[in-house]
Amino acid sequence: MTNDNFFENIHAYGKWKSDLVGAIEDFQDWLDTTGLDESEQSLKIYETLQILKHDRITLAFVGEFSRGKTELINAIFFSQFKRRLLPSEAGRTTMCPTELFYDVDEPKPYMRLLPIESRMEDASVTEHKQNAVNWTHIQLDISSPSSMASSFSQITNTKKVKAIEAKRLGLYDIITDNNGSELSDNEVVEIPMWRHALINFPHPFLEQGLAILDTPGLNSLGNEPELTINMLPNAQAAIFVLAADTGVTRSDMDIWRRHLKSFRRNHNNGLVVALNKIDTLWDDLKSEDEINESIQRQCTETSKTLGIAAKRVFAVSAQKGLIGRVKNNEKLVKASNLASMENVLSNEILPQKEQIVRNTIITDINEMMQESKSVLLSQFNAKKKSIETFSGLSGKNEDVIQVLLEKTREEQTVYHRNAESLQSSRQILSGQHNRLKTIIDLDRLDSQVNEARNSMKGSWTTNGMKSGMKTLFDAISRSMNEAAKQTELTNRLVKSIYNRFQNENEDSDVKPKLFSITSYQHEIEALYQDAEEYRTSVYSTMTEQSFVIKKFFISLVSRARNLYYQLNKDADDWGKRALTPLIRQVKAHKKELKHRLDQLKKAGQSRDTITDRVSNLKKEAKVLQKHVFDINKMLTTINSPMPANTMNKQMPNNVTAIRA
Repeated sequence: MTNDNFFENIHAYGKWKSDLVGAIEDFQDWLDTTGLDESEQSLKIYETLQILKHDRITLAFVGEFSRGKTELINAIFFSQFKRRLLPSEAGRTTMCPTELFYDVDEPKPYMRLLPIESRMEDASVTEHKQNAVNWTHIQLDISSPSSMASSFSQITNTKKVKAIEAKRLGLYDIITDNNGSELSDNEVVEIPMWRHALINFPHPFLEQGLAILDTPGLNSLGNEPELTINMLPNAQAAIFVLAADTGVTRSDMDIWRRHLKSFRRNHNNGLVVALNKIDTLWDDLKSEDEINESIQRQCTETSKTLGIAAKRVFAVSAQKGLIGRVKNNEKLVKASNLASMENVLSNEILPQKEQIVRNTIITDINEMMQESKSVLLSQFNAKKKSIETFSGLSGKNEDVIQVLLEKTREEQTVYHRNAESLQSSRQILSGQHNRLKTIIDLDRLDSQVNEARNSMKGSWTTNGMKSGMKTLFDAISRSMNEAAKQTELTNRLVKSIYNRFQNENEDSDVKPKLFSITSYQHEIEALYQDAEEYRTSVYSTMTEQSFVIKKFFISLVSRARNLYYQLNKDADDWGKRALTPLIRQVKAHKKELKHRLDQLKKAGQSRDTITDRVSNLKKEAKVLQKHVFDINKMLTTINSPMPANTMNKQMPNNVTAIRA
């Protein structure tokens, strides 16, 4: 008994994305058919298809220990297995960040576990993901729910080590016993066995591109830098899980302030609060109105404490929702109130994700299609012009044909002049583009990073170390601002080249694609704020200096480098394609002029060739019309929005006091 609205919307998103892939594959075949295919285009199309096929919608579940995060995942996604698939019983809690997804490159179900000892290395979890040999691999038997549950129980495993080893792993700074006394280095403590878990599972909605990030409690959140700096910010939605019986505790507030602040800054509608375990408030000695009032009061107090809109707080019972769905108890499922939260996720998060895909992926393909269509339309207009010319030659004398030959040769002269001008413009643009590349050069950034690392490691004081952090991110911020100014100058040049080309070629209506680094500026600004919060935090002051430096570079600096890497790639792609529409039009014009000259020469020799030529031109024009019709169909597909689900209805976030 699942929420059909939630899953139908996820299915609709998957279908929409599948249609995009189909249209882009059709476009590649169309380019081959029309002879417009170019190596750079083919590479871009291949990269786009790979991005779409691997694209995921990530939902992150965040909260303190024992708030019911994993039980909530079981209730929403795995109730059809008629049991708890992920370990969420009392006393068994997720000890490491766990990602659940569908691996399109390796569809056989598996579970991979990264040993906790990998924290001794400088490599991040993201880097470890590139090498499967670093992980413990477990094949999953999806025909046996009990076997899968047994495999999944691995994520709760711990191991006992000496306190000194736990400190080396960066899991603890000062370890105390139950009385608050510091433990000696040789005392034995319990730590997670695994640093990270990856679960590839063929759930029908994971196959549609949904991914789930299950996080452990506060201790692990604070100690796995990638989780808070990279994984959470990259999620499309975060569900902050609280317990109704405790309300917002001090440790809950600590997670909210420290780990969800940047998420709230970057995701307007992507954060909801699940006030879980409302079944603890169901009281047989109270009336339903009294219970509802108590639940609503908890929701109101929670929204005020967190400073979040009341409509973003959902009172739910993951346990009762799971039981109700497993046992097909509709009354219990309704009382759990899971559907109201699920509907908000599907009605808000999926449209946001669609817009991200459209802005980052579909825009480029749309422009490529429009460019190709423009070339075809130019060819079609040239055919029409030729048809008119040759149709008017019937019965004309050789003098008239000679005049047309001279006019066409004059057009050729103009073409050669335009081609030379365009070549000169390409060289000037290359110089401007190279100046931009120098500013965002990765080697330059790496040099700044290495200098900062050596300075920080050589610093004897905490203030010196923190000063090194600020110096590095100040330099990164300055470079990004400098790059923005250079981008503006380069865009001005591109616009002037296109304007000149259109003035010299009346039939051209191609618009330039300008380069923008605005999104990168915003990300660097947000990262700068994260770096400042980290630099000025109590953790950076109280923790052993080597751990602070290591976490700083693995999380914050590596993220900055990834941004620079992608910026360089985008700048390269744009530089190669900035004048491509004009170059393609020039080539098409050259081909058409040569063809027309050849036919005029033949027309001067034989009147029979004129009639044949007109007939052939009409056939060629008809083929071009068909190609334009086909590209219009593809453009319609990629620009069509994801179909809205007619079942979408906003549900209230309060819950009716129904007792099973």
